[in-house]
Amino acid sequence: MNESQSVRSNIETLLSGQHLAVLSTRSADGHPYASLVAVVAEADLAGIYFATSRATRKFANLTAEPRAALLVENSRNRQSDIYEAMAVTVVGTVGELTGREAEAILPLYLDRHPQLKSFVTAPSTALLHMAVKSYYLVNRFQKVMEYHVGS
Repeated sequence: MNESQSVRSNIETLLSGQHLAVLSTRSADGHPYASLVAVVAEADLAGIYFATSRATRKFANLTAEPRAALLVENSRNRQSDIYEAMAVTVVGTVGELTGREAEAILPLYLDRHPQLKSFVTAPSTALLHMAVKSYYLVNRFQKVMEYHVGS
């Protein structure tokens, strides 16, 4: 397995093992804003889905500036995490799915997060898709590896 395949495998393992991510957006006044979101990744890693109410600050931020980042990590709040935990920053552009596009993705999202059915099917909720540009995987506290979608 070459390094790119190894990085991809680690990213897939991390994304499949974690249900939540921290979404980073930029507010209208230019400040960063972080939110916890329930995510599901596409099998080819080209996209990540999450949902939010249209009345949230994160939705307003993404509407004004669709570029965003997600942080997914597997730390357990132990000293050994410095050497054992992994984190991936996912960088991309977010847009709302509507109509048939949203209907097609809904089963995938609900398979991963069945407890969110009433939330994600509410008319006030937006199902969002991040078109991923790059992944930045960090392990052993400081080893950073990049994986670019399509490479």
